Amino acid sequence: MKREDTGLSESDSYNEDLEAYGLYSVMSQASRGGRRMSSTASTLPTQNRGTPIVISWGPDDTENPQNWSVTKKLLVSSMIWLLTFAIYIGSAIYSPGIPDAAQHFGISNVAATLGLTLFVLGYGVGPMILSPLSELPAVGRSPTYVLSLVIFVFFNFGVIYASNLGMFLAFRFLTGFFGSPALATGGASMGDIWSPRTRDYMIAVWGCFAISAPVLGPLVGGFAAAAKGWTWTIWQLMWISGFTLVVLVFFLPETYAPTILSQRAARVRKITGDPKCVSESELQLQDVTKKEVIFEALVRPFQLCFLEPIVFFLNLYISLIYGILYIWFEAFPIVFEEIHGFNSGENGLAFLGILVGTIFIAIPGYFFWKYRYQSRKQDAEGNIAPEAQLPPACVGALCLAVSLFWFGWTGNFQSVHWITPIIASALFSVGGCLIFNSIFTYEAHAYPQYAASVLAGNDFMRSSFGAAFPLFATAMFHNLGVGWACTLLGCLSVLFVPYPFVLLFFGKRLRLASKFARHDI
Repeated sequence: MKREDTGLSESDSYNEDLEAYGLYSVMSQASRGGRRMSSTASTLPTQNRGTPIVISWGPDDTENPQNWSVTKKLLVSSMIWLLTFAIYIGSAIYSPGIPDAAQHFGISNVAATLGLTLFVLGYGVGPMILSPLSELPAVGRSPTYVLSLVIFVFFNFGVIYASNLGMFLAFRFLTGFFGSPALATGGASMGDIWSPRTRDYMIAVWGCFAISAPVLGPLVGGFAAAAKGWTWTIWQLMWISGFTLVVLVFFLPETYAPTILSQRAARVRKITGDPKCVSESELQLQDVTKKEVIFEALVRPFQLCFLEPIVFFLNLYISLIYGILYIWFEAFPIVFEEIHGFNSGENGLAFLGILVGTIFIAIPGYFFWKYRYQSRKQDAEGNIAPEAQLPPACVGALCLAVSLFWFGWTGNFQSVHWITPIIASALFSVGGCLIFNSIFTYEAHAYPQYAASVLAGNDFMRSSFGAAFPLFATAMFHNLGVGWACTLLGCLSVLFVPYPFVLLFFGKRLRLASKFARHDI
């Protein structure tokens, strides 16, 4: 506990504190906006209640997540990774059951695909409303994760026992919606725990779980759908998410520093009876209006996503890749079941090539590059130009285009061994993983004061593409053939190959011309 004279009104001190705990949040953006609107707002606590007593961290404070042991940090991070996996697998785990669901409800396969796309759309819309709750000092990350997961688990009963198509689709959207906080805020949770030098590595591991979940979905759901029908794919989702819920309820601690300090301040106020004992975040948010929070949570992401050129094209690129991923998943049953004679369970095993490419090639290669080469460009404080995050994206863009042509023209013929398109799929995962990690870290470093809004807009736009593209995927592959359909997707990816290179060489000039991006490095 320390006493300060209104020193908290200095935004520089506050911003440094925020960066120590991870990325800027929606609430911090609203707080900064409030201070810009009124230069006298920060002095109000002193005028009304006297000099505040600011509750802060002590030296080597054990409650500070940044000071936790490496073992505890890894255990807590593992719970966030498990939660991310349990939600993300909910989209693709249903896909092997689409034909059976179509027969059950008496609809076409395209209409049954809405069960996949509405779930994806739900977890794109959800963060716009639910993620800011985790950044309120009075709420925090842990309650948001646990309560939303409780709703997620029980709403899946509505999916399983849906009596008509409307009820089924509504609950699929709602489960995606309420499962979304972990998908949007998991990276920020890594920032809560790990130092800035380690944070990018942990976010990459978190991203690996996010990528592997939809890849393993068809594998996990394929055998269940073949044996028991489409409802058993949702039962599997409930077992995974239910187990995760039990783990989180008993073991997940709060990681958000402003919430921990707010709780400490509340304890001190109760013990001392002194209302002037407050945490820094409570002071900063006292004068933030609901209008400012709503603007930062709902309007700012769209403003940056569609009106900021760098962000728009990056989000468009990554959304296109995400859409291609979900389209491309629809090619697997055609290639491996219709052409090579696999059953639905064996078709799920074909997705393991993507998992192998991610875990054994992309992530180790990315970590090696960051440790061996990127670290040389950091200054004494660990700062680095955002453009230094982009070389892996340049490699990934080339891998992605090559893999699509390779998969299409080797998977199109029964005479070509089935292992060949699986190897091509591993190259796709390498390209996608390198691009995703590079773009996420670039956006967070280039727009640190608006990172929450930039990444929320990215999530919304990406999920919209992922939701829309599968609706025409099967028809496209059947009408054009696997070879020409993959050629079309490959040509779309080729159009964006130059963009990471343009940002790498000219990005600083573009960034300095932006009023939202950082100009200090």
